[in-house]
Amino acid sequence: MDERDVEGPRVLRYAAFSAVPEGGNPAGVVLDAAGMDDAAMLAVAARVGYSETAFVTPPPEGLAAPEGRGFTLRFFSPVAEVPFCGHATVATAAALAARTGPGELVFATPAGTVPVSVAGTEAGGPRVTLGSVAPHTEDIAGADVAPFLDALGWRPQELDASLPPRIAYAGARHLVLAAATRERLARLSYDFDRLRALMLARDLTTLQLVWRDTRDATVFHVRDPFPVGGVVEDPATGAAAAALGGYLRELGLVPDDARLTLHQGVELGRPSELTVELRQGDTRVYVSGAAVPIG
Repeated sequence: MDERDVEGPRVLRYAAFSAVPEGGNPAGVVLDAAGMDDAAMLAVAARVGYSETAFVTPPPEGLAAPEGRGFTLRFFSPVAEVPFCGHATVATAAALAARTGPGELVFATPAGTVPVSVAGTEAGGPRVTLGSVAPHTEDIAGADVAPFLDALGWRPQELDASLPPRIAYAGARHLVLAAATRERLARLSYDFDRLRALMLARDLTTLQLVWRDTRDATVFHVRDPFPVGGVVEDPATGAAAAALGGYLRELGLVPDDARLTLHQGVELGRPSELTVELRQGDTRVYVSGAAVPIG
């Protein structure tokens, strides 16, 4: 669905990482943002009210991309610009494919160059795969983790020791905290202002709260508080999924070739499914999912 906002450009609305519009993470997409300045983009994102809205402008000179399939892409939450957003990238790729057909796309983002592939059409929408920028992780001391746990209302003994806390990056920074049980992950009630302040001090985009399924080590359930974007929780977070894939590979917790399934948004009533793929010899992390118009 697309809509001419009362005081702004045409905004497309897509649900990413879902084959139905009632699931996944909603994103706004402005396919022609040429001439818009930062204030105008932020104002549109605030009116749309989703966790992120993506803005497409012509590509920078020298971007290596198929003819007519390279673009600049920026992302704004209702309160600030973010360096990279996976679900809004997926939504933008689906919106562009609706006009130009499936195939390869290349986005120049503030975090770096992101290649995207749009393959055919699944039930309800195309399958979009993005390749992250090079991921890495940073150690974080236990004393620095403690305030985050306190803001979440989690106790140290409720963490999974096999998945240690780390700051993981694949275009944006996320603190990975692993719950020892599914029940701990399911109970999320936190101090919004305190967690926001802690995250801003560490330049974090979200917390990537995870539980690894004891029945299948390739399946994870995840939740992502996003107070720095003015949002209590994200129902699907592609950037954090990519960061988690890089974290798991760097710590040797999955094989160099791995295909993982992440379930998110269940507690919010917007179930999402994200596929994370690691390829031997390739530094990128690949995140894929469906995307459909909201209408």
